Amino acid sequence: MNCNIESAIYPEMTDQNPLLTHTEAAGPPDVPRNQQYLTLEDTIEHCIGDLGWSQLLQAILISFAWFFDAQQTFISVFTDAKPKWSCKHSSSTSCNNANVCDLPRDSWSWDLPAFTSTISEWSLECANPIIIGLPASSFFTGCLAGGFALATLADSTLGRKNMLVLSSLVMSLSGMLAAVSTNVWMYAALRFVSGFGRATIGTCALVLSTELVGKKWRGNAGIMGFVCFALGFLSLPAEAYLLREYSWRLIYLGTCVPSFFYSLIMYFAVRESPRWLFIKGRKENFIQALRSIAGSKKRGRLTESFFNETVNWEEKVQERDIYSAMKMLLNKGWALRRIAAVMAVGFGIGMIYYGMPLGLGNLSFDLYLGMTLNALSEFPSSFLTFFLIGKLNRKSSILGLTVLSGICSVACVLVKWKGIQMVLELVSFFSACTGTNVILIYALELFPTCVRNSAVSMVRQAVVLSGVLSPILVAAGKHNGLISYAVFGVTIVLCGLFVSWLPETKGRTFCDTMEEEEQRRDI
Repeated sequence: MNCNIESAIYPEMTDQNPLLTHTEAAGPPDVPRNQQYLTLEDTIEHCIGDLGWSQLLQAILISFAWFFDAQQTFISVFTDAKPKWSCKHSSSTSCNNANVCDLPRDSWSWDLPAFTSTISEWSLECANPIIIGLPASSFFTGCLAGGFALATLADSTLGRKNMLVLSSLVMSLSGMLAAVSTNVWMYAALRFVSGFGRATIGTCALVLSTELVGKKWRGNAGIMGFVCFALGFLSLPAEAYLLREYSWRLIYLGTCVPSFFYSLIMYFAVRESPRWLFIKGRKENFIQALRSIAGSKKRGRLTESFFNETVNWEEKVQERDIYSAMKMLLNKGWALRRIAAVMAVGFGIGMIYYGMPLGLGNLSFDLYLGMTLNALSEFPSSFLTFFLIGKLNRKSSILGLTVLSGICSVACVLVKWKGIQMVLELVSFFSACTGTNVILIYALELFPTCVRNSAVSMVRQAVVLSGVLSPILVAAGKHNGLISYAVFGVTIVLCGLFVSWLPETKGRTFCDTMEEEEQRRDI
């Protein structure tokens, strides 16, 4: 396997600065007189190194896929929420303080129409926690399956753009079909399909948006995705609040119909990655893509003869094989220890990141307000990571964030005052959000170029795995929050301790091969 292949496909991974750092770049190089060909990196930098309106609009449009991704990730918080109920005879004190499952069905009623939630419409209020949490768990199980099944298609046959469009279409269409579900089993199956399609949206959007701009602007293009995710997260409680007295099916239609039309617009308006087109030998498409996204001043000079004189079309680039990369990770003892430790940390962080929003209905404050505040906390988390990642020690930062998040998770169900409870919940979720950003950057720095993308994919899968278990724990903690929040807190603290077995990477340059990484003293 050619370990330098990722430097051709994912050149941003080989920058010495972290992914979210704003790197400085020299101006686009002119064609050197004493050299027949430019490298692929220099060719693309020469054509699109300066950010123009075309590139900016392309990056924004692509990053907006994160908006709909966030909505489908957390939509079950509202569609599958247990509605409030009250006794038909308000004078009965014993009824008001009782568990709804211990009362005769004719002695109480839902405060809102039954069709406002899947729980009330299908009479799941007393069902087994596994059944109640099944739709949300199915979604994250689909994410896991899709992550493994679709991981190589963006690099091999479909390309970044087509994979992103296909994923977005599958997610939106399955969400629209979920709106006509007649029972929890059909609903859970469609949520699985939605998660399966959604699995590659974040990765494809991040890679494609950064490959359509010059090196200097990659950090900015990358942060657009995180901001769009936060905006999508923030839009969900507002939309759910407006539709709170209507059917839960309208929430799916209100989020998935725009996502469907967005997918069609993206198919016709977005360009494929020039890097992917080059390594596939699609010369005409490569030239057309670069010309269409280059600035107006350069576009006229980017003729076919220019590319014939400056680009080595005979350059051979081997196909990247993610399974070969995984074999390399498993065959090296130090690499196996690193990937196991960082995946354990990612699993613990994911418990809070997915579990906290899903469990808001179990706490005593308003669901819509809590969800809005959680969504708002994504913004400072993303920007904090963006501006401080160059100054933060990876190990101590992750350890501090996981311990703080775990303590606040347990404490938020022990206190009774709503104000303190809300603050503790927000601190726990904010710490997990920041920890998620840091652990992904840390994973980038822990592994050489030839296995880096595979390693980061495995860490992301570990984070998603915790999303499969979180809904079940939330459902089990309906009547006793300690069952869910204590497990969340203990899990993230224990998993965070695995960072102790990892080397510090702050300020280190990236390695390209396994051999280079083995030469470091801190393995």
